[in-house]
Amino acid sequence: MIDLKLLQKDFETVSKKLIRKGVDTALLKDLKAKNEHLKAAKQAYETLQADQNAMSKEFPIYKKEGKDISELKARLDENKLKIADALEIQRERQEELEKIAMAIPNMPDDNVPDGEDEEDNVELKKVLTPREFSFTPKEHWELAEQNGWIDFERGVKLATSRFSVQFGMGARLERALINFMLDFNRERGFDEVSVPALVNRTALEGTGQLPKFEDDLYKMDKQDLFLIPTAEVPVTNLYQDEILREDELPKKMTAYTSCFRKEAGAAGRDTRGMIRQHQFHKVELVAVTHPETSEKVFDEMVACASDILTALELPHRLVNLCTGDLGFGAAHTTDIEVWLPGQNTYREISSISNTREFQARRAKIRFKDGKKNSFVHTLNGSSLAVGRTLVAIMENFQNEDGSIDIPKVLKPYLGM
Repeated sequence: MIDLKLLQKDFETVSKKLIRKGVDTALLKDLKAKNEHLKAAKQAYETLQADQNAMSKEFPIYKKEGKDISELKARLDENKLKIADALEIQRERQEELEKIAMAIPNMPDDNVPDGEDEEDNVELKKVLTPREFSFTPKEHWELAEQNGWIDFERGVKLATSRFSVQFGMGARLERALINFMLDFNRERGFDEVSVPALVNRTALEGTGQLPKFEDDLYKMDKQDLFLIPTAEVPVTNLYQDEILREDELPKKMTAYTSCFRKEAGAAGRDTRGMIRQHQFHKVELVAVTHPETSEKVFDEMVACASDILTALELPHRLVNLCTGDLGFGAAHTTDIEVWLPGQNTYREISSISNTREFQARRAKIRFKDGKKNSFVHTLNGSSLAVGRTLVAIMENFQNEDGSIDIPKVLKPYLGM
């Protein structure tokens, strides 16, 4: 959630930042009005409370002077009712403000480029040179069928479209990738953690998926529990409503989970193959940091994900997302896109974001900063999307006869 005190203090600056991210000016004006209404309600309550305290102090004076206290008591009782009403108004206005504030995205950093969509993202650098093929490379779904690695039709039989089943080497390679990524991340200083695949509404509100993106989540019937869209949700919320010691920071974690998304906003996109599935495996990086070190940790996370692809000998590029492509909770994001020769293009395989204190404010994650409590910064990123990494290996390591070589670093994980 954005800093409402900052909004009240400097509405123009905050508005300009949020407008860059596409927030409607009418919504911002409504937010400002709701903030002013709450401020007025608090002032009214405080005035009544001060009057109550002042009148209460008159009792000993009345008794000392032998005055009748019945009128004073009546005024106190009447004012007490007004205080109760004022407190209820304050509560209602607080709820109104928080409801609209929860739908406001994070402010983009100043160095985020302006833009409408992914076409306006800025390439930072390329890593490794794509292989030149002496034949026309196949796309991964052709290779999957030829090698018997992935069965899309049986995935539909078991569930619905955008589910798949991995067989034989496809399943083994997926498991090898998960273990390799977790080991790689652990060696880079990220502690491994295993978390639930179901979370409650509070957790999803904390990381910003709710209330805005409820239509893209799978919810359990008769329970306020949701299948996780990413390990970012449970791992970040491990420290929900806690005050950490400064010397505990940064907390750097990695987790493997299955992830579940309805892909409600992706109708008609990537309907073939493994690129956009309702259930997919992912290894995630999450960090909870001191504000002064969050950029350093961000760079470490980007390097970690990029170096995994380099170790796998997969060409990729780093891209700075523009304001129009920036996620709801992100202050800035670097995407990593892997080269897919079958599609002759780069496709996203990791998205690493610094949310600053946006998620921490929603999830109430703080640290003891001297004598006061301050909000931490939270960061998250894929390291990596396992299915897309499998796709990249299939397309980049294919041979003319359709067979697929195995990257050297994965062979020990496969007993080869």
